[in-house]
Amino acid sequence: MKLKMVNGAGELQVSEAAFGREFNEALVHQVVNAYRATGRAGTKAQKTRAEVRGGGKKPWSQKGTGQARAGSSRSPIWVGGGRAFAAKPRSFEQKVNRKMYRGAIRAMLSELARTERLVVAEQLALDAPKTRVLAGQLKSWSLASVLIVVEAPDEKLFLAARNLPHVEVIEAAALNPLALVRHEKVLMTVAAVKMIEERLQ
Repeated sequence: MKLKMVNGAGELQVSEAAFGREFNEALVHQVVNAYRATGRAGTKAQKTRAEVRGGGKKPWSQKGTGQARAGSSRSPIWVGGGRAFAAKPRSFEQKVNRKMYRGAIRAMLSELARTERLVVAEQLALDAPKTRVLAGQLKSWSLASVLIVVEAPDEKLFLAARNLPHVEVIEAAALNPLALVRHEKVLMTVAAVKMIEERLQ
């Protein structure tokens, strides 16, 4: 399996185990949904009729008033009452084991490589954290919506990219399925490709 180089002649040879797998749409869908669900806060909270302050006294007599029976002014059908089925804090986390997670990453990287949406650069070093410089470089490579994967934190590259609307910089160790599906193309450094290969062997 070979990946196209954008800032140099030739191609980069990569392993079939990480970049040559078949695309498993069902697995990728499940893993992406699980990843998004894990990011949900799940902190919504409402009060039941037992938790709302007040309502201890019966509003009026059971009989003789001509009104419907009422035992509490904090009933769910009253204004100011509790909720009948109150929401409580909960976790939306879905279990995805390591084999499934890595399998989805392999399938996504393989599909990106197969459709020529995954490209490689020898390195991405900026002399200064200038958005204009990075934008010009990406434009010369015809990369508009792109995920940039680097092997180590690069403050200059991060500062240059953070004001570009469809550009995201991420470390190879933090590569995740949501980042891969969010962008049209993926640009990796050679060192980042080697790290991902070792991780997915």
